[in-house]
Amino acid sequence: MTSLYRPRDERMIAGVCAGLGRRFGLSAGVVRLLFVLSCLLPGPQFVVYLVLWAMLPNEDRSMAGHR
Repeated sequence: MTSLYRPRDERMIAGVCAGLGRRFGLSAGVVRLLFVLSCLLPGPQFVVYLVLWAMLPNEDRSMAGHR
């Protein structure tokens, strides 16, 4: 598994779902779908997304070409 970061490619909004997908071996689309479906349930999904957006580092430019 790779480390958790927000990749520069595959971003839609902030890259949180793309980063989680890479970390856990899922496509970014699957993680986005799971996030949208989770929003149908009560809970702090948006708050968690915003916290991850603020906490996860951006992908280094040197890492971008070495996946």
